[in-house]
Amino acid sequence: MKYVRDLKEGDRVFDIYLCKHRQSAVTKNGKPYENVILQDKTGTMDAKVWEPNNPGIDDFDTLDYIEVYGEVTNFQGALQVNVKRIRVCREGEYNPADYLPVSSKDIDTMYQELLSLIKSIQNTYYKQLLEAFFVKDEAFSKAFRKSSAAKAVHHGFVGGLLEHTLSVAKLCDYYCTAYPVLKRDLLLTAAICHDIGKTRELSAFPENDYTDEGQMLGHIVMGAQMVADKAAGIADFPKALLTQVQHCILAHHGKYEYGSPKIPAIIEAVALNYADDTDAKMETFKEILDNNSEVTGWFGYNRLFESNLRASKID
Repeated sequence: MKYVRDLKEGDRVFDIYLCKHRQSAVTKNGKPYENVILQDKTGTMDAKVWEPNNPGIDDFDTLDYIEVYGEVTNFQGALQVNVKRIRVCREGEYNPADYLPVSSKDIDTMYQELLSLIKSIQNTYYKQLLEAFFVKDEAFSKAFRKSSAAKAVHHGFVGGLLEHTLSVAKLCDYYCTAYPVLKRDLLLTAAICHDIGKTRELSAFPENDYTDEGQMLGHIVMGAQMVADKAAGIADFPKALLTQVQHCILAHHGKYEYGSPKIPAIIEAVALNYADDTDAKMETFKEILDNNSEVTGWFGYNRLFESNLRASKID
């Protein structure tokens, strides 16, 4: 199969893709057509079905696996597929692993690294809290391993939440060696738990979209509540320890305008905010580089970084 990232203007397409999204629309002349987003594990591409009533277009829906026949065109600088025929595929005709973006790192290995960090926690209450999630709660651990860290922007792939969490926890572990004033048990516990709410904020793949609960509450509030619920099941869990972990979670986006319900008030919350921001931005830039590997000059202006970006090079 020819993956999305390898498609070029003028290519003929005759392959199976996941229909990530479908929406009916109407042209300025009142003619109906379909906006479609095709997906495989390398990315997504817009597609247009200009003649949806054509007998060659099967009745298909979002999250169907569809065999597409068409041509890659360029519209206002962006590639899209001009679709001529669509056939809905049956189970067994495709391998779902080819259509879901997956971490380039081994998920089992990353999870064992995370468990090793949990074992290193000295405070018995924090260790019990982490083990309640990541060791004893099979439903949670399964969802955590498979979840993305975002619908888009960074770590938007299977295993993305685990990869991001592990990176943030490792950064925080380093901070503790560089700045001994930091309370390691508190910071690592907060780092490992800071995004657990995303297991509920985002639906499972292949949908990977915001749930109703996620839209109304958000992962930060949900994560703080999930920690409180687990702590309630641990005998004599100190209120002060719980409050500090919850504060770090509630403040980890750093500013109100970034969706943070609280501003960091303790040094561990400051450290977590910077670790989270560092890993998110580095992964975002990495993904930009990966998606522009064939571009030799500037990539163009990026709103997140507020700069025109390009790859570094040695002359």
